[in-house]
Amino acid sequence: MEKIKESEKQNLYVNSPVEQRVLEKNGYSIYYFVSGSEEGETIVFLHPAFGDHQCFDGQIDYFSRKFRVITVDMLGHGLSRVGKSKDKIASTAIHVAEILDKESIEKAHLIGVSLGSLLAQDFALKYPEKTRSLTVLGGYNINKEQKEVAKAQRGEMFRWLSKVIFSMDAFRRYAASTTAIVPAAQARFYESAQSFTRKSFTVMSGLDKLIADRPDVRRNYPLLLLSGEKDMELAVNQTRQWHEDDTENHMYIIENAGHCANMDNPEKFNEILMKFLCDE
Repeated sequence: MEKIKESEKQNLYVNSPVEQRVLEKNGYSIYYFVSGSEEGETIVFLHPAFGDHQCFDGQIDYFSRKFRVITVDMLGHGLSRVGKSKDKIASTAIHVAEILDKESIEKAHLIGVSLGSLLAQDFALKYPEKTRSLTVLGGYNINKEQKEVAKAQRGEMFRWLSKVIFSMDAFRRYAASTTAIVPAAQARFYESAQSFTRKSFTVMSGLDKLIADRPDVRRNYPLLLLSGEKDMELAVNQTRQWHEDDTENHMYIIENAGHCANMDNPEKFNEILMKFLCDE
């Protein structure tokens, strides 16, 4: 993995004041980070698997000017160590709801990337009254059976495990290479994945239970669907199909970007998301 050049680092620094806070649970802690306007509506960003809150460094300054921004280290990632947890990462929706209650926030815009997008959807499913809007990047509809996606994920999991057996560093490098296409973004993801350990895998089970055919689900919040144009063909097709199945949404394919388009092309991602949030 290439190191980030000094000229590339400048766009990744966060200049806005960010306060680290913690949600204490039984046997573990969930860390989250708050920045931005106390008067503005709240945005909650949920990161992809193996990364942490740093995956959104390209969004903090931009959105903090208008919104209250919360980024979360999900269980087993970043500072949110596994500890003695009996919970799994599928509890993220509950964690987010408790964070909002702790911060006295009634409703929030949920933005999830990859794994984070599945958990953001789960939050909206469980807490529609707390959901102002939902943005999904590099994800798929959890309210629909996903046999093709499940098959692809089993193949990818085999590749992960083959790396993990020999070296966690090799695994992190592989994850970074498949998450982003821009070298600086790959390097940034690799850095954010340093806290993901073999023990972190113990909280990753149970995610398949989030996915089920729910034909009667009706949302009362705006939905934005995003995909990087250079993501896997299956992922882009899933976004397009979801848009066709539910035409009451907004969809954009972000150019010059892979799976984590917010890291590869933060300028375009930020522009699209800001317009969506301000128009809704």
